[in-house]
Amino acid sequence: MIIITGAAGFIGSCLVRKLNDEGFNDLILVDDFSKHDKDRNLKDKRITAKIEREGFIEWLKQNHRLVQFIFHIGARTDTTEFNREIFDKLNLSYSKDVWNACVEFGLPLVYASSAATYGAGEWGYDDSHSIIEKLKPLNPYGESKNDFDKWILKQERSPYFWAGLKFFNVYGPNEYHKGRMASVIFHAFNQVSATGKMKLFRSHNPAYKDGEQVRDFVYVKDVTSICYWLLHHRKDSGIYNLGSGKARTFLNLTANVFKAMDKKEDIEFIDTPADIRDTYQYFTEATMNKLRGIGYSTPFYSLEEGVEDYVRNYLRTNKFL
Repeated sequence: MIIITGAAGFIGSCLVRKLNDEGFNDLILVDDFSKHDKDRNLKDKRITAKIEREGFIEWLKQNHRLVQFIFHIGARTDTTEFNREIFDKLNLSYSKDVWNACVEFGLPLVYASSAATYGAGEWGYDDSHSIIEKLKPLNPYGESKNDFDKWILKQERSPYFWAGLKFFNVYGPNEYHKGRMASVIFHAFNQVSATGKMKLFRSHNPAYKDGEQVRDFVYVKDVTSICYWLLHHRKDSGIYNLGSGKARTFLNLTANVFKAMDKKEDIEFIDTPADIRDTYQYFTEATMNKLRGIGYSTPFYSLEEGVEDYVRNYLRTNKFL
């Protein structure tokens, strides 16, 4: 039996699909199922049961002997939310409860951290444990993720295997419910479909021209491939970057969306919203040597390959993973 928290969400539901495709159907899905905006993400998935988020820890106390592995993907991921109490409850305290349960019951754990922990990149984007205490995230979401990373590194007891994955800019099927937090690819597809053009944020940093802000975009199929690999690897515990390792500009990304849609490029620039302007990341790029060094050798989707697959096989056909 495998547990996936955040199972109705973007990455969680794609992981359920990956596990189904690999023959794993004894899955326990944990989420807030009272909200129905993500129901389509679980359509046609083969599972054992759904457990409400608030009751999961108690359920685990009663059923831990049946459990083989836990993927703790669930979190509040809104970088524009500034109510710290929400993050303290859902991202920090709840994650501590999951960790402690894994320690108590001897269960391996993979959990979602975030590249938002790196802040403005003052210390680079190296996933060495030595810099985690020095990082200065730019928003409460990033702070909550970094606070948990710092907390687990101080624990005297840990699961026999654990891995924290610092997700960079993940894109792909099943993200439709994320609204403003959905990927630029998703927004570009919808804008181009509706208006024939795409609006990108103007640069407010003199070091970057408009549209030349760069991010490490990673396809969700690579994310689930790594999660599946770790399910079997179960050694070399630690915190790992999970990006493509190659930063690309928003102009690169948008051009690939137009190409996959068979449309002529038409891009205009608008001001970055004031509420995120001061905490906007202009550059992210994962160093991936650490994950490669423990044996993960599968090639990543290039931005061109990922965008083409996502746009042509999912967005244009209104299909889900």
